[in-house]
Amino acid sequence: MRRTENKVVIVTGGALGIGCETCILLAQEGAKVAITDVLYKEGKILAEEINHSGGVAKFWHFDVSDEEEVEKVYANVVKEFGKLDAIVELGIYLE
Repeated sequence: MRRTENKVVIVTGGALGIGCETCILLAQEGAKVAITDVLYKEGKILAEEINHSGGVAKFWHFDVSDEEEVEKVYANVVKEFGKLDAIVELGIYLE
């Protein structure tokens, strides 16, 4: 069953741990996955792995504490994939 077929999903904190596994599962279920994180190297590697295994993913550097970057990344995801259906917010938030 491909429950997220043709959906576009942003995953914040997607480069490692639960975020990484969420990205993989979403891609396996048919979603186009926007992997976002401050961890550039890990995010790029994950996107390559998903694409190599037949999924669709792209990485964006994303610092959720920077409002301008939030707006820019969301706009770029829509430009790249044509829409945005869901957001999965993961990660550690420190003040």
